[in-house]
Amino acid sequence: MTPAPEAPLVPVAGDPTRAPAVRDMFARIATGYDRANALMSLGIDRAWRNIAIRELGPTADGDVLDLCAGTMDFSGMLKDRARSLTALDFCQEMLDRGRHKAPNARIVCADAREMPLQDSGFNAAVAGFGVRNVPEPERAVAETFRVLRPGGVFVVVDFFRPTTWFARFLAGTYNRVMLPLVGGLVAGDASAYRYLADSMAAWTDREGFQTMCRNSGFAEVTGRELFPPVASIVIARKAL
Repeated sequence: MTPAPEAPLVPVAGDPTRAPAVRDMFARIATGYDRANALMSLGIDRAWRNIAIRELGPTADGDVLDLCAGTMDFSGMLKDRARSLTALDFCQEMLDRGRHKAPNARIVCADAREMPLQDSGFNAAVAGFGVRNVPEPERAVAETFRVLRPGGVFVVVDFFRPTTWFARFLAGTYNRVMLPLVGGLVAGDASAYRYLADSMAAWTDREGFQTMCRNSGFAEVTGRELFPPVASIVIARKAL
């Protein structure tokens, strides 16, 4: 039997050459992705996503972009509220696994660094645990700014690099033990989940991402840790 190809050995952020390898990795784990996530998070990720949707405020009732949509969890949670939904991800297999969650959503398989979307087309954009997998993430943030209307809101929930000792302890334990174990047993690809753990460790901290948003043009950027403190939320608003 031919062994499964290894996941990328280094995190992808900032390395524009690694996108195909990361896309192929997500294609391999797409079938078991939701099952593995449910087991690993014990449902906490859904609570985090609900917080993100609340932060969207009234913009969630308009035209919403689910950025780095993966298997479209955010789309599923917004399908009965948003006027229109667009789910964008660079891995078609992940989108295919999630399209049943939001049958009304427009599916776009594309690179977040070069979105085939019109300027000022959305009231809101939301991203859950995906931006750190984008090479040159600052380009994805700039593209999000471009496609948002004046007054639009961009909300990101992600595993930013922890800065407190307690958060570092929790994240380190989770990444070293839980991710590879569940990834191997449930998703059948421990190396892919080791990559995901490494990507968290190499990703920017929350303050760094907030600076990235400001540098892209967002006028008001705030953020905070969520509970438990392994994930954080960033809210970026485009000026009117």
